[in-house]
Amino acid sequence: MLPALLGALAACSSGAPATGGAATGAKGGSAKDAPSASPTPTGPPGTLFDTFHYTGADDPALAAHGWEVRAGAGGPGIKDTWSAAGAGFPADSTAQGGRTMQLRSTTDGTKQGTQQVEVLTTGANLLNGTYAARIYLSDKPSTGRTGDHVVQTFFPISPADSSANYSELDFEYLANGGWGAPGPQLDTTSWFKADPPDRVTKATKQAFGGWHLMTITVMDGKATYAMDGKDLYTSSGKYVLREKVDVHFSNWFIDLLPAIGGSRSWDMKVNWFYYKADQAVPAAEVQKTVDGFYAAGTEYVNTVPKS
Repeated sequence: MLPALLGALAACSSGAPATGGAATGAKGGSAKDAPSASPTPTGPPGTLFDTFHYTGADDPALAAHGWEVRAGAGGPGIKDTWSAAGAGFPADSTAQGGRTMQLRSTTDGTKQGTQQVEVLTTGANLLNGTYAARIYLSDKPSTGRTGDHVVQTFFPISPADSSANYSELDFEYLANGGWGAPGPQLDTTSWFKADPPDRVTKATKQAFGGWHLMTITVMDGKATYAMDGKDLYTSSGKYVLREKVDVHFSNWFIDLLPAIGGSRSWDMKVNWFYYKADQAVPAAEVQKTVDGFYAAGTEYVNTVPKS
């Protein structure tokens, strides 16, 4: 079985077919050819991949694989309402492989009745390369009435807001808008500093409810956001990653709206996450790589060097 698995992983080492050839860069540029390397039994070099096949937020494997479910204090949104209760890993017939990570945030318009949810990596060892995830964004709540200013997000970020080299690259989906702007809207925002805020951003006024392949490619002094293989926005100059980061998936509320009435729940789902260090991997090649992992029965790979 091991030779067969290694063969499948070798085909996925750069998202290229087994016949060879480095992955080409994303639209608008090309990545430097990366030398091929023989994969290890844990996967091709410089790769992080996870299908989120866990039993729950308290599954020891979740922490062992470098993930944490946030709880307790802080913002954004409704401060100090973060809870592990909203993180689940249910079967899902619409997900590749039939399983997903579900982030369910709930509110009744009061702080006491609000729970936000966030899952993040804890190694702070990712930098240049391709960040990709298959994510389900919601245009309406799974229960209750709509209207909440909910923010469904995928973002690499520095481990500390006070860092001298603070870096953050955000996908933020606002089904009902927020901060005075109507929805639906997808914000792509690159940060240089958190406080005082120093950022550049683009808003795409479009509904994105459903499953999407969302990618952020950080190469050659540029950060490019793409949805389903279509480039949405590119930042450059100081608005790129300047230090190693963690990856966060978060589902939160901008404000409290008790007038909506009753309790409502909003679901964001993450089917899988894939990171390839130091290569710009096009969306089609990302999906081909992921398909190869699923075909080989590979649920988790981490060959990214530790910080």
